Amino acid sequence: MPRSYVSDCEGFHRRDFLKLGAGGLFGLTLPQLLHLEAQAAQQNQLLARQRRANAVIMLWLSGGPSHQDIWDLKPTAPEGIRSLFKPIPTKVSGIQISEHLPKTAQVADKIAIVRSLYHSIPSHGPASVFMTTGNKPTPALDYPSMGSLTAKLMKTEKGIPPYICFGDVRGDRGGVAGYLGTAYNPFIVEGGGKGGSFRVRGIQLPNGFTLDDLEKRDKLFKGFDETFRSLDRSADLVEGLDTFHQQALEILRSDKTKKAFDLDQEPPAVRQRYGLTPFGQGVLAARRLVESGVRFITISLGGWDTHRQNFDVLSNRLLPSLDQTLSALIEDLHARGLLDSTIVYCAGEFGRTPKINKTAGRDHWARSMSVVLAGGGIKRGYVHGSTDAQGMAPATDPCTPDDVCATIFHCLGIDPHMELMTSTGRPIQLFREGRVIEKLLA
Repeated sequence: MPRSYVSDCEGFHRRDFLKLGAGGLFGLTLPQLLHLEAQAAQQNQLLARQRRANAVIMLWLSGGPSHQDIWDLKPTAPEGIRSLFKPIPTKVSGIQISEHLPKTAQVADKIAIVRSLYHSIPSHGPASVFMTTGNKPTPALDYPSMGSLTAKLMKTEKGIPPYICFGDVRGDRGGVAGYLGTAYNPFIVEGGGKGGSFRVRGIQLPNGFTLDDLEKRDKLFKGFDETFRSLDRSADLVEGLDTFHQQALEILRSDKTKKAFDLDQEPPAVRQRYGLTPFGQGVLAARRLVESGVRFITISLGGWDTHRQNFDVLSNRLLPSLDQTLSALIEDLHARGLLDSTIVYCAGEFGRTPKINKTAGRDHWARSMSVVLAGGGIKRGYVHGSTDAQGMAPATDPCTPDDVCATIFHCLGIDPHMELMTSTGRPIQLFREGRVIEKLLA
């Protein structure tokens, strides 16, 4: 990503907070990454529940997108609050969105816009945690991300990584496994762009390193297993070695995984339609990963922390990119018959102030925001809720991040109020305050 995406106003740098520990093993993530994988078998009975969706693609707009300049324009609001952008009609009568989303306007009959979302955390890190976990952050417990929960609760085919992140989802612990443990952290993808070259931390060998080399070193490390255990029988690193190596080898050998990341198999016109950027090509890869059986993929597009020159940044860079890629994904999933079984979720950590500041920007605002959902049991061509005349707060059908997460999991066939156990044996509901938004369901 461009260097301007590196940090936000609170100093959250584009660091890899999803990093699983210091150092890798043969180019892989830490061995304990999958050491709890066997426990997922206990949850297989959940798959018997009827579900509409099999996978989620989350487009994460890192920094906080301005709802009143994108999805919820207020053309009659006073100057200083009213957007400089004009609303345009969409394919659905009565629904209007920003003039800088003309392609998305043409697929509005396939999406739902939630305009009445709100929460009370106007800080990047904690708000990211709330939005990605569906639970308000607390010092007492690290909640798992939605992706980690799907990795825990939804079965995947042997050799298929259940949860993948392209880029980062900013926040103190957003995007990771929390109390579930490192086995359910995401595989992290780096690279992309015009060349479409991806490096997947955890499922890709270093240059010049073969599977035979890995197997030889795997045997060597197994020879040290008992020594390690005698030193510290409780160490996660030791306990996870065998499971990690077995799973890593299965993923490395998987033709489905390799093919999913080979974008050269796509026609050039399709690649261009998604956009020849890391974001566009990452979203295209996400569609291919869904076809291969991955359950949850997050692709991050940074730069939405627009305290300065909000309108220039949105119109010249961010909205054209989002418009091209989001509309391409919706069209492509629909054409392939995948939209009915795949949820697309487009969101950031909060909205931005209705009032325009002195530097032509908008500041943090969590009391009203908008997100977009599509597919997988979500109502199409629908706007949920509304905000007041100036976009400051919900006016009808207010809902919160945990409500949205509960709704997504309902569509995945998972009871949003089921309980999981922490490592200390404490029962925790998936979304302790979330309720399913019935009006959003098809």
